[in-house]
Amino acid sequence: MRLTAEQRAVVEHVSGHARVAAVAGSGKTTTMVARVLHLLAKGVSPSRILVLMFNRSAREDFQARLAEMAPAGQRLPDVRTFHSLGHRLTASLTRWGALAPRQLLTADWQAERLLRQATQRALGDAPEAGEAALDAERLEALAHFCALVKAEMVPPAELYAGLDFGEATEHFVSAFDHAEELLADQGLMGYADLLYRPLRALEADDALRDRVQGFLDHVIIDEYQDINVAQQRLLAVLVGDRAEVMAVGDANQCIYEWRGAHPDTMLERFTATFGAAIDYPLSTTFRHGHALALAANHAIEANRRRPDQLCLAAPGNPRTHLAQAQGSRALLESLASWQEGGRNLNEACVLVRSWSLSVPLQLALLREGIPFRLSREDRFVFRLPLVQALAGYLRLAREPTLLADSAHLVLLLSQPTPFVARERLVRLATVLAETQRWPERHDPLLAGLKPHQQRTLKKRWALLCELPKRAAWPPARLLAHVVEAVEAEKVLKRAAARRDKGEEDVRLLDVLLEQAAELGNDPEAFIELLQRPVQSDADGVLITTVHGAKGLEWPLVVLAGVNEQDFPHYSRDNPLTAQRLEEERRLFYVAITRVRERLLLLHDVGDHRPSRFLAESAWEECQRVAERLDARLDEPPEEHDADASPPLPVTRPPLMERYLARLGTSLPLTAAASCVAESSSDYRIFDVGQRLRHAVFGEGEIDLVEGDPDNPVIEVRFRHAGRRRLIARRAPIELLEGNRP
Repeated sequence: MRLTAEQRAVVEHVSGHARVAAVAGSGKTTTMVARVLHLLAKGVSPSRILVLMFNRSAREDFQARLAEMAPAGQRLPDVRTFHSLGHRLTASLTRWGALAPRQLLTADWQAERLLRQATQRALGDAPEAGEAALDAERLEALAHFCALVKAEMVPPAELYAGLDFGEATEHFVSAFDHAEELLADQGLMGYADLLYRPLRALEADDALRDRVQGFLDHVIIDEYQDINVAQQRLLAVLVGDRAEVMAVGDANQCIYEWRGAHPDTMLERFTATFGAAIDYPLSTTFRHGHALALAANHAIEANRRRPDQLCLAAPGNPRTHLAQAQGSRALLESLASWQEGGRNLNEACVLVRSWSLSVPLQLALLREGIPFRLSREDRFVFRLPLVQALAGYLRLAREPTLLADSAHLVLLLSQPTPFVARERLVRLATVLAETQRWPERHDPLLAGLKPHQQRTLKKRWALLCELPKRAAWPPARLLAHVVEAVEAEKVLKRAAARRDKGEEDVRLLDVLLEQAAELGNDPEAFIELLQRPVQSDADGVLITTVHGAKGLEWPLVVLAGVNEQDFPHYSRDNPLTAQRLEEERRLFYVAITRVRERLLLLHDVGDHRPSRFLAESAWEECQRVAERLDARLDEPPEEHDADASPPLPVTRPPLMERYLARLGTSLPLTAAASCVAESSSDYRIFDVGQRLRHAVFGEGEIDLVEGDPDNPVIEVRFRHAGRRRLIARRAPIELLEGNRP
């Protein structure tokens, strides 16, 4: 097994705790396997070693690699996930009488039924709130809240106060307590309880703790940055004062804060829990070339909660090519070019920050007949309830007879939600389809509905009745009319149990309106596109989210939707805090480091501004430096001193020079000469033809200067963001000197 010097240092670690900071693609699995084999060769008993992996797939992969590399007949240590470890602990504590016997909830319907019961008990004297509280999304959010309480190990009221849940979730704290009572009464437990119950029992009983400690000498944990508080505390209990812990991970790839992970877990919290540790870097990636390694270093540099570590490309890695473009047409061209080069579509992946951003890409691929697959089948565009309903509104405008179709009416009355139970909507739709008129005010059919629910449904019925009169409208205008009439944005935000879910639904509305506008006056084509059934094609391009891509890699990656407010994700109602910006930046870092050969950064056309992350990654500079570096490394060493190439202008010379120094080479670089417009009172610095760099839009050229000389307005033609008008003194721009015509 060939190892780098950094990998050998980890493998041969002598004693004490250790932290291994492993960049993406650094061969950490190979290193961990070698570490285990090294311990076994030194005579450590396999029963005294525990390896913990992030999920079942990673565990199975590690076990297979370990068995393949181990000498024949070698006994191997236990390799587990945290949940399987918790399962074994639960069984032991139950056998000892420390925990009451419970059965694991494995079916979704069982968990949903229990949450329904807990919600109904929590609502108590306010049953009228039950219909909204029992909505599937609200129950899913409650399940997430309950799991997070057990992951963070904090009282539910304290956790709820610190989180941003939506309307009609005030019952979550009480519902948690009722859910705990129901689990105990029925002898049941969820997956979170596999850690939560043993940990509470062990932390409360010194004698019990003594019974589980002392069995381990070495514990190795993969993806340590993603473990939560409960996992870390349980690990501390099992380790005690004897076992040595080796944590392997990358704080820059901590992207699961929403489920209890913290970047500080790999940093300050480790030493606070276990004591002093020796730090080992795995800085060399075997995945991609210098251009991507440099861009990744630039992309994460602004974060404060991160290790001071560079990502370095190994010799012989693919020479990764970076590019930026606008719109879905660029995606299609990139895939066509990939196939023309003799490559398969299943080697390509399209990444999105959220599923709503995949809709225009799905529609573009459908229009062109390009096969694709989704990592989640329920996210196909034609399966989304909101998309089905909006297509249904368009169909009704073209086919008035659908007013007599009760199933179609149920779809339109229920999306976006009127906060009325589906059973009521089915009964109402049946009567409306038969009578074609709204019931009288005292009709038993409306009994039990609150006044605002009646108004909402009556208004929606009136909309359905008048839609056929607007059949000649273009799809975009008709959809905009429907969205406004049903107050879709307001309803979707209110219906979502989490703010980010509501914002994603609203973004989906925006995407659909934009797509409708692209098809102009062809409603039939748009309806057919939204309703076209399609199945995952194993030979097609994969579409998945950045979260779903963690730990994976592809030769070609298209990162789509790289727009301000989409990535990083924020809105007027949900502004970007410093902490959330760092999390979004880590997510971007994870996204771009999935690639081996080609990365296309794709942002939208129209009013969507390119993401600030494009400028932060300095991808164009990184591409130029990498090309010069690759050429330098191809030359004989004696020719290096004769390099007469002009210096490359870069915005962050120290970062570039540090990278080159780690490779044992250098290049002529110069700081990109600039003057910040805001700091100058000389109006003449703004000239037509002057090149500048904007913090968000990137590089461009001034086409027009007008207005007050002390506060001019400039019109700039940006290379990747089109034409923009800016108030020069307020815009975050740098004027690039030496480039005037």
